[in-house]
Amino acid sequence: MPAFIVDSDVQILDLNDAASQFCGQSLNLVYKHRGGEVLGCLHSTDAAEGCGRGPECQGCVIRNSVGLSLQGQSISHRVVNLRLSHGMEVTELQVLLTASPLPEGVEKRALLIIESIPGISEFRTVVPICMKCKKVHSKEQDWVEVDAFFHEHAGVFFAHGLCPPCASRFSGAS
Repeated sequence: MPAFIVDSDVQILDLNDAASQFCGQSLNLVYKHRGGEVLGCLHSTDAAEGCGRGPECQGCVIRNSVGLSLQGQSISHRVVNLRLSHGMEVTELQVLLTASPLPEGVEKRALLIIESIPGISEFRTVVPICMKCKKVHSKEQDWVEVDAFFHEHAGVFFAHGLCPPCASRFSGAS
């Protein structure tokens, strides 16, 4: 997962390899640059002063999550939609954004994690399921098992077992 260490102005102070790949830049290129500039926020150039200074920046989920985390010294988790620009291409991502304060030192710092959650939007709509066999109608395929559908769209694995009522029915049926 892409992880960044940022200050209260969301200036990047460090990042892991996943974050470097996510933004396509190494630490020496992004050090002390604000998050919106590095990630490609559509509003990072709205003001001459740069990221965090434009009218849209007051509602920035990343900036506000980091701020709240540092003010209250608590962890913030939010599912958000990010619209990022890379050159002429705009990418929309649905992510779990986590901001967590780091132990206090000379300057307040936060750990910012951006975790992609592809496919989550499908679960906010109606999922067609067979009322008899319980297979799910997938957009990509025809009818698939429920566990295969959830694994494909959300990375969920199922561990199979028996609930107490079913266990007692099976044990009493012998």
